[in-house]
Amino acid sequence: MFTHAEVWRGIDRLAKQHGLTASGLARRAGLDATTFNPSKRITKQNKPRWPSTESLAKILTATATPFDSFVALMPDRPGEPAPTSSQRLRCLAIDQAQRERLFDDAGFPVGDDWDEIDFPNLEDSHAYALEVHDDSMQPSYREGDLLIVSPVANIRRHDRIVLKTKAGPLLAGVLSRRTARKIELAPFPEGSGVRALANSDVAWLARILWASQ
Repeated sequence: MFTHAEVWRGIDRLAKQHGLTASGLARRAGLDATTFNPSKRITKQNKPRWPSTESLAKILTATATPFDSFVALMPDRPGEPAPTSSQRLRCLAIDQAQRERLFDDAGFPVGDDWDEIDFPNLEDSHAYALEVHDDSMQPSYREGDLLIVSPVANIRRHDRIVLKTKAGPLLAGVLSRRTARKIELAPFPEGSGVRALANSDVAWLARILWASQ
């Protein structure tokens, strides 16, 4: 018999195995993004809530995972070596990041609307994760990919960045050129269609350190 903790552990590990968050795994399977959120695992009466057999079947189909392979992900595995280090990062869907209250004026995440993920071997206490939700970044990034972003890392030409405009939109691309008056942002992958923005129109920019692909 499987325990409540084991089944949810299997779901989390299946998501991680495919470079996804639990919400990213749900979307890939055609489920509501909140289906596997930690808040959905316990009822308001503090009783364990189990994932439905339908949702399990859908994530196994979406990831082409045999049931016995999923079962193998469930055990606690106390004998396994732990990662050298792990850091809990705030995580948010990139389309939700347009909301002004989610970042301060310097581009640091604020507020309680963020999810969280564990990310190994990262020595940046200010880093956070943005999850891609559409095909606007293909072929570089696809739906479900994670972008690990740092608001404190040095930014150089040709670095991949996210940029928040004062008007509201959050943009992502390659820093093509930066002068005292403007910033030129190239699309993914770097090429034609460079967009020029006046520095006075930019709230902040941050470097993409890593991305799952």
